[in-house]
Amino acid sequence: MPTILDKIVATKREEIANAKQHVAESELRGQLEKAPAVRDFFGPLAREGPIRLIAEVKKASPSKGVIRSDFDPVQIARLYEQHGASCLSVLTDKPYFQGSLDYLQQIRRDVATPLLRKDFILDTYQLLEARLAGADAVLLIAECLDDCLLRKLHTETIELGMAPLVEFYEPSNLARVLEAGATLIGVNNRDLRTFEVDLEHTIRMRQEIPDECVVVGESGIRTRNDVERLEAAGIDAILVGEQLISQPNIGAAVDDLLGKGQAS
Repeated sequence: MPTILDKIVATKREEIANAKQHVAESELRGQLEKAPAVRDFFGPLAREGPIRLIAEVKKASPSKGVIRSDFDPVQIARLYEQHGASCLSVLTDKPYFQGSLDYLQQIRRDVATPLLRKDFILDTYQLLEARLAGADAVLLIAECLDDCLLRKLHTETIELGMAPLVEFYEPSNLARVLEAGATLIGVNNRDLRTFEVDLEHTIRMRQEIPDECVVVGESGIRTRNDVERLEAAGIDAILVGEQLISQPNIGAAVDDLLGKGQAS
């Protein structure tokens, strides 16, 4: 029986094929010289100091449906920036997350914080789209890519000047991620086949990842206590969307997560 991830990937392949019929890959390549300058996504996450936040602009998810009905991507991105997010993640998948590449373009024009295109990247075409929209990084999901495609897309992302954030869930995929050359590694606490979440997963996997890699904990991070546990385990950064987007006061939610205003 197909998993949620299987369905998403099948839909994404159709989406890519349709996009190529409307605009050829060669046409996208011809526009690269007009693309916005790439900003450093890796550097802010690799700095010494407290755990860093990649705050996510996310309207909906397959498991929760619409998370925020009064969704203004640029306003949300501004709040994240004002309250200390090191980087931003922008959902661009439309069918399952109600995202859009247009959101990324709009945010790029208004916000200086480095941006990640978060989507199910399966093809070079999507890397070109990301670069032209102003992305500084893209997400590559090991569970969606075979060895050759993972290495190919990782290399091409770097050649385009962007940073690849390579995510995995299955412990068996860590070796593949490292062999692809990844140094910015995301550990998803959510099993994309079932959407069940286990925060301890990142903590367990951190022990298996080389110290020189920057590690990002993803999914299921809800409280300051969660953040402190991850930081104590050596996690460099966290990617959080739903917990922030769902709050009435997004800025205050970011402050709470980062421990701002707490006594030292």
